[in-house]
Amino acid sequence: MRILLFTGKGGVGKTTLAAATAAHVAGAGGKVLVVSTDPAHSLADALGVELGAEPAEVRLGGSRAVLHAAEVQTRALVDGTWRELREHLRTMLQGAGVGEVDAEELTVLPGVEDLLALTEVHRLAVSGLWDTVLVDCGPTAETLRLLALPESLAGYLERLFPAHRRAVRGLLAGIAGSDQVQRWDSVADGLGRLAERLAALKDVLVDPGTSVRLVLTPESVVAAETRRTLTALALQQIQVDGLIANRVVPNPGSARGAAAQWLRTRRREQEDVLDTLRTATDLPLHVVEHRAAEPVGAEALQELGAELYAESDPLETRPTAPAMRVTGGGRSLDAEYALQIALPLHPAAELDLARIGDELAITVDGRRRLVALPAVLRRCIVTSAIAGDDGLTVRFRPDPEQWMR
Repeated sequence: MRILLFTGKGGVGKTTLAAATAAHVAGAGGKVLVVSTDPAHSLADALGVELGAEPAEVRLGGSRAVLHAAEVQTRALVDGTWRELREHLRTMLQGAGVGEVDAEELTVLPGVEDLLALTEVHRLAVSGLWDTVLVDCGPTAETLRLLALPESLAGYLERLFPAHRRAVRGLLAGIAGSDQVQRWDSVADGLGRLAERLAALKDVLVDPGTSVRLVLTPESVVAAETRRTLTALALQQIQVDGLIANRVVPNPGSARGAAAQWLRTRRREQEDVLDTLRTATDLPLHVVEHRAAEPVGAEALQELGAELYAESDPLETRPTAPAMRVTGGGRSLDAEYALQIALPLHPAAELDLARIGDELAITVDGRRRLVALPAVLRRCIVTSAIAGDDGLTVRFRPDPEQWMR
C-alpha cells in the first residue's frame, strides 16, 4: 500500500497537484483513491465533479481508466464515532472521582475532527480496494498537528488508562466501587479499541510506504516555511519524499519588451529560491510552470501530471537512513559514545535538549519529541551535543554510579 500526503502553505496549489498526481497514476493503470481531509474542501472543484464522504468514480478522458475520489466529512464522524468514545471517557473519569463538570471539560479534545479524518483515511486505505491513496491535507500547520495527534493522544490515553489496566476485566468497576461490571467492561472495550486505532495510525504514518510531498511556490517566505516543515516532520519520524515548486513563471528566452523583462526578473528571483532549496536538501524537486488557464477537470489534470512527472515515477519511495545510531563503545569509565539522530535543521531553528529519565527530550521551534535511549546509553550521562546539517550528535560517557551495576 502506498499512501502519499500532499501539504503546503495555504494557496500554493496542493489540491490541484494532488489531483494531477492521482490522474497521472490512474491513467497509467493504477488503482487510485484521492481523498481530501482539508476542512476547506476544494478537491471536487479541481476535478470538476461532485464529491461526498463515500468514494466516487471519476472517469479520465480518452481511456477507460478511472480514479476514485472523496472528501472526508468530519462533522458526521464527530457525531458518530467520537460521541461513543467520549461517553466512555466520561464514565471512567466520573468513576475515578472526577466531578461531572470536570469530566465534561476533560473529554473535549482539541483536534478530534482532524484525528477522525485521519482515521477515515486509514479505514479506506486498508480496505484493499486501492493500491495507492493520495491525501489532500490541509495547510502545513494543520497537517503537522494532524500527523502529531495519534502519538500525543496515545500518550494521553496511556497516562489516563494504562494498557495493563485495560487488560484486566472488572478492574475499573472495582476501583469505582461499582457493581455494574458489564458497563465498566464496555468502557474498557471502547478505550481499548481507541488505543488500537491510535497504534495503527502511528504505524501507518511511519511505514516506509507512507510519505509526505510538500508543495510550495518559489518565494522566500514559503521556502522558509518549507524548511521548518521538513524539520518538524523529521522530528515526528515522518518521511518526506519530495518537493513540488508550483507556478514558476515561464522563461521568456530572448524576447524583448517590458513584459519579457518582468518575466526574466521574476524567473531569476524564483530560481534563486529554488537553488537555495536544492542546496539545503537532497530531496527531489519537481517544477511546474505557471499556466495561463487553471487546470480543472480530469483531462487538464492528466496533462499537468504528465508535465509534473515526465519520465519519473510519481510513487517512487526513497531509501531512508536509520533515524538513530550509536557509535563508540568500551567497558571502562573512560568509554565514549555518540548518539546520531537524523534531523535536518533549518538555520534559524531553536533547539533544546533535555534528559528525562531514560528518554531524551528534543524540542525544535516549540515542538517536542521524546526519544527512548538505547539500553547502553541509559547508564550514561550527556557530555555535549552538536547540531549540523546531517542532524544531531549527542555525546555520552558512563555514569560511575550506574555503569558497573
